[in-house]
Amino acid sequence: MHILLIHQAFVTTGEAGGTRHAELARRLVSHGHRVTVITSPQSYLTGETKADLQNEVSEPEQGLTIRYAYTSQGYHRGFFSRLNAFFSFMFSSIREAGKVKDVDLVWGTSPNLFQALSAWLIAKRKGRKFLLEIRDLWPEFAIGMGVLKNKVLIRASLWLEKFLYKRADQIIVNSPGFIPHIQKICGKTAVLIPNAADPKMFESTDHGETLRRQWQLEDQFVVMYTGAHGPANDLQTVLAAAEQLKEDRRIRFVLVGSGKEKDSLIAQAQQKQLENVMFILPVAKSGMADVIAASDAGLAILKAIPAFKTTYPNKVFDFMAAGKAVICQIDGVIREVVEKYDAGIFVPPGDAGALARAVTELANDSERCRRMGENGLLAIQQDFSREKTAGAFEALLEQMIHKK
Repeated sequence: MHILLIHQAFVTTGEAGGTRHAELARRLVSHGHRVTVITSPQSYLTGETKADLQNEVSEPEQGLTIRYAYTSQGYHRGFFSRLNAFFSFMFSSIREAGKVKDVDLVWGTSPNLFQALSAWLIAKRKGRKFLLEIRDLWPEFAIGMGVLKNKVLIRASLWLEKFLYKRADQIIVNSPGFIPHIQKICGKTAVLIPNAADPKMFESTDHGETLRRQWQLEDQFVVMYTGAHGPANDLQTVLAAAEQLKEDRRIRFVLVGSGKEKDSLIAQAQQKQLENVMFILPVAKSGMADVIAASDAGLAILKAIPAFKTTYPNKVFDFMAAGKAVICQIDGVIREVVEKYDAGIFVPPGDAGALARAVTELANDSERCRRMGENGLLAIQQDFSREKTAGAFEALLEQMIHKK
């Protein structure tokens, strides 16, 4: 079968960011299928044009083709610049899809809903099934964050959400927390293809020792955050916790990634003289094994917004696959995973004092921290392996294509 994926923020394992789609595509290709991806040439983390683009079409491996569609600059310059980037990709991806032949199914993913709308239009034009993947509850998250305030835009966004739900031949989600919301909106029951991880991708060659020496962290207890530095990620709470732990010379916070708030966070850390906080540039997924290996515990954190209780963040599964204890400052379904498998500690969102106490607790009990990491790895191997979820995904695609 030949699958066409419309994904503005698609990331290969050679880039920084979440690689769920690249990993699923590779497994489909390894089973003899073809996958074509239409994506943006701009990084969703930095907004910069990817430097390694040589041609309009890139074929990194047989069976997987990546096509780049024009996207306006300004992804990180504010709400309307971001909307412009969404709309420009929506129209250019439709044009680019016209060049792709012999497609069996069109796969659209949200956020954002505009690229999902592109996928529906392309599927309709080609007379093929439309698979809608929901990775975040947009626009609910945007409304909860206060990013989307205009009543007209809110109504239009909610209408578009319902429109796409109703017209999808199948809906999949990466978190069980999204299923009730979708049922309420359109009456359909989505299929869960959860976020997962491949433990082999997190096998470090030297257990992170080189980076610990390079970063002068040999004798430190390292708490690591990896991912976007944006409004939703509540990294101000991390700085507040670090300020409370300034006198504990054992503990260091390492924040890896980029985003619209990173410069501000660096300035705040400097102003507060937080020598226990280190900022690291984004690292490609292929290099994350050594980076995470340099930590003692991983931090997953989001703002205290009710909608975020529905999420299954990628980074939690990555830390578990790397055998690291998770400090989970996100309530809801992901807390249930961490606590069920005794893979870490839950911390109430927005509570800097509780975060500082949890970090100290793990720093004082290295055996418990190590055991939690082992529990997390076992959970990935048994229930959240990429191989397992990819197999379920492949079976679903084949069922969709052959169903009349």
